[in-house]
Amino acid sequence: MRQEYVLKYRKFVPLLLASSSRILGSASAFAPVTVTANPPLPVPNCKRYFTSNNMSDEVAAAKAAAAEYKSSDTDGAGPSTVFDNLLSGKWPPNKVYEDDLTLAFRDIAPQAPVHIIVIPKHRDGLTKLSNAREDQKDILGHLMYVAQSVGKKECPDGFRIVINDGEHGAQSVYHLHLHVLGGRQMNWPPG
Repeated sequence: MRQEYVLKYRKFVPLLLASSSRILGSASAFAPVTVTANPPLPVPNCKRYFTSNNMSDEVAAAKAAAAEYKSSDTDGAGPSTVFDNLLSGKWPPNKVYEDDLTLAFRDIAPQAPVHIIVIPKHRDGLTKLSNAREDQKDILGHLMYVAQSVGKKECPDGFRIVINDGEHGAQSVYHLHLHVLGGRQMNWPPG
């Protein structure tokens, strides 16, 4: 039955798989089905189709996302992202926190026992941290405050907040987001 469901909704699988593996998981999250026998059709605004938690795949995804961002960034807004689908309600997030400015939800391909993503609800040019404007200090502070609140609640023994920025920072979704990671001892150095 699960395979029939995946085959029936096969057109949505590439949308999910084309997005960041850190956000939407790997192909294994959908169980081994015949999707790999019939490669998905290209998805607009997405350069990769199958992902894994392999670091080289994430770096490749970041390079593809950076190229897509650069080619679409005529107005500073960047291409639409998976977060647009979450914010619009098209795909339901596993919410941890929400207010007028931010949304925090569990990552479906967690890199730690606790892995929560915190995003601004209105991108307003915040495709990456290095694009932040002076008038956006309040939302940046609010994002950090929400991240620490969620971190303290979910990881009382400590947590890490990560922001990937640009191609060399391995950013694969061009909508500013903070990763809250915890639930285990973090390693050092992180990179």
